[in-house]
Amino acid sequence: MPESKSFPLSLLKLARPHQWSKNVFVLFGPFYAAAEGKIISWPGVVAALIAFSFASSSCYVVNDIKDRDADRVHPRKRRRPIASGAVTVSAAGMFAAALLVGGVVAAASPALRPGAGPGLLLLAAVLVYVLNVTVYSLSLKHIPIIDVMSLASGFVLRVLGGCAAAGVTPSSWLLNSTFFLAMFLAFGKRLGERRTMAAASPEDAAALGASRRVQLSYTDDLLRMAVVVTAVATLITYAGYVQSQEVHYTRGFNLLWLTMLPPTYAMFRCILLLERGRFDDPTELATRDHPFQAAVGVFGLLMVVLVLWVRTA
Repeated sequence: MPESKSFPLSLLKLARPHQWSKNVFVLFGPFYAAAEGKIISWPGVVAALIAFSFASSSCYVVNDIKDRDADRVHPRKRRRPIASGAVTVSAAGMFAAALLVGGVVAAASPALRPGAGPGLLLLAAVLVYVLNVTVYSLSLKHIPIIDVMSLASGFVLRVLGGCAAAGVTPSSWLLNSTFFLAMFLAFGKRLGERRTMAAASPEDAAALGASRRVQLSYTDDLLRMAVVVTAVATLITYAGYVQSQEVHYTRGFNLLWLTMLPPTYAMFRCILLLERGRFDDPTELATRDHPFQAAVGVFGLLMVVLVLWVRTA
C-alpha cells in the first residue's frame, strides 16, 4: 500500500501533466482564425484545453494499466507509478474514469459559445480522440505506418476540437500542416527509440524491443527517410499558407515569410539531435533543448507582432 503522503504525487505523475504541452495544438485554429479577424470564443477554447488535458491523461493511465507487466522490466518505464506499485490497478482505474468524466464535462461545459453546435462538436472530437488512443493502445501501435498515422490523427483531433470550441472552421492548410508535423514528430520518436535500443545493454535492449514490437518492422534507413519526407511536407504546406496570406502581410515583401525561418531551424535541429542520439521523445526536446525553445519563442513572437501590427495596419 503506497504511503498516504506520496499517493497524491504518484497520481499526479500517473496523469503525466508534462504531456499536456501537446495540447497547444488546440490553440492553433483559434489563433489563426483570430489573425484573420474572426470572432473567437476564448472561454470555449479554455474548456477545450481542459477537456483534452483530462482526456489524454485518462488515456495515459489506461495505457499504463494495460502495459504494467511490460513496464516492470523496462529500464525507464519500471519507475512509473503502476509498474512500481506506488498506485494499485484499482485506484488507477478509478482515477482514469474520473479524468475521463472531467474531460467530458469540460467539453460539454456552458463556457462554450451559445448554442449546442460548438459544444457537441468539441465533445465529439474528445470522444473520437479517446477512441483513437484506445484502439492505438490495443492494436494499432503494433502496425507499422498505421501506428504513426494514428498518433498524428490525435493532434489533428486537438486542432478540430479547438476550432469547434472557438466556433471557427479549420483551414485545409492548418489540418495538413498539423498532420505532417505530427507524423514528423512520431517518426522522429521511433528513430530516437532505435538509437536508445542500440546504445542500451543487451538486457535493456531486449526489454525495450519487447515494449515496442513495431520496431521490428522499421529500419533506421526507412525512419530517416520518413522523418525527412514529413519535415519537408510540413514546411511546404506551411509555405503554402504563408503565400496564401500575401495580400495581408506585404510591406515591400510578404513579412509573414519571416515566420518560415524559426520552424525550418527547429525541424532541422530535431533531425540533427536525432542523428546524434540526444533524445527519443519530442516532448523532451521541447522542454530541455534551449535552441529549440528559442526558435519556438521567436516564431510565436513574430506571429503576434505580425498579426497585431502588420495585418491590422
